[in-house]
Amino acid sequence: MLAIFKKELKTYFLTPTGWIFLAVFLLISGILYSTQLVFPGNSQYAMFLSSLLVIYILVIPLLTMRIFTDEKRFGTDQLILTGPSNLWGIVFGKFLAAFTVFLITIAVTFLYPLLLSFHGKLDWPMIIGTYIGFILLGASFIAIGVFVSQSSEGIVSAAVLTFCALIITFIIDFMQQYMPATELSGLVWTAILIAIPLFWLYSKGRNWAVTAAVTLVLAAVILLLWFLGRNMFAGLIGKSLGWLSLTRRFGSFAMGILGLESVLYYLSFTGFFLFLTVQGLEKRRWS
Repeated sequence: MLAIFKKELKTYFLTPTGWIFLAVFLLISGILYSTQLVFPGNSQYAMFLSSLLVIYILVIPLLTMRIFTDEKRFGTDQLILTGPSNLWGIVFGKFLAAFTVFLITIAVTFLYPLLLSFHGKLDWPMIIGTYIGFILLGASFIAIGVFVSQSSEGIVSAAVLTFCALIITFIIDFMQQYMPATELSGLVWTAILIAIPLFWLYSKGRNWAVTAAVTLVLAAVILLLWFLGRNMFAGLIGKSLGWLSLTRRFGSFAMGILGLESVLYYLSFTGFFLFLTVQGLEKRRWS
């Protein structure tokens, strides 16, 4: 893993990718810092921090788009898939390299409140909490980008799909209020959610008997819950979308509140997408 990490980190700064990421981010954040805080003489740093979230959605696809697509383009992915390499080490090493570049931008922006503190009193617990939230949220965003890069065939498609995925995580709270809240819609949504792991189960073993048996058991459980208390299905779509929201949990960090539940959620979310990346590589290795 350490060798992969060093190689990938070096690649970021020997190719334009890392420099473009840093340049675009620092340019946009510098403009926002000047226009929102310096020129108007404003010391409300929270406004600027909320703007950083949007910038990361725009630039993180630039950071992750080449992680695995370059391996496919140059044919080096076959060395990964056919060799004895530990796939978890490879994926985690690549993730850590991208995350390190991301942390560099975080470190640079920390100079902004230090400069601003000479001109006004700042709420440091809020600022520190927000930066911790940025780090955890950035790890989740990068994990999504790593997974998309592994699943994509080209650099452009990886960047576009990652951007779309991050946009969805950003607007999911707005989508929630427009979702149907009837009991029947909740039942259908439950069936859709269960169908996803069932499809994964079948794709792993290609065993119709096992998949059919698990499907029948889950269907029986859902129908039992429906007849015992169908009201639990009301508003289920909105509730599940709210649970998937990354930005909603970020709000607590922006208030200086470090909730253990939110920290564990971000870490679990990151780990889940890295797990999906490893599974995708495993599938390609044995296909």
